[in-house]
Amino acid sequence: MTINKDLLALREKVDEKRPDFIRQESWRYRRLAKWSWRKPKGIDNHQRKQKFRGRPGLVKVGYGGPKVARGLHPSGFTDNLIHNVNDLQKLNPKTDGIRIAHGVGTKKRVKIVAAATQKKFKIFNARVRTSGSKS
Repeated sequence: MTINKDLLALREKVDEKRPDFIRQESWRYRRLAKWSWRKPKGIDNHQRKQKFRGRPGLVKVGYGGPKVARGLHPSGFTDNLIHNVNDLQKLNPKTDGIRIAHGVGTKKRVKIVAAATQKKFKIFNARVRTSGSKS
């Protein structure tokens, strides 16, 4: 069930016009991953100066997505970080999805998942095992 389809479509439309931001000289050296962006900082750097045509674009503020679509999960729900069961009381299950914080242990995680499923929240990272084995 996807909600906010129009906002996601608007974000996708803006995303199509955004260039692929490629790390400088990543086409030259195999050890550099293409998509691990680093800002070019050298004083004579051609990409930073945009000196010649054909250089990859730089990350700038103007390439950001629409404000109304920021913070939305691809499912259309808003992404909210949850640390305990009480955090669920502030949220609306029809519009808000939850992501359980990384530091939450298994015991508390089970309680949060139980409460969230009872209230019909969308959980992005339930990650709860019922058995005691870790494999």
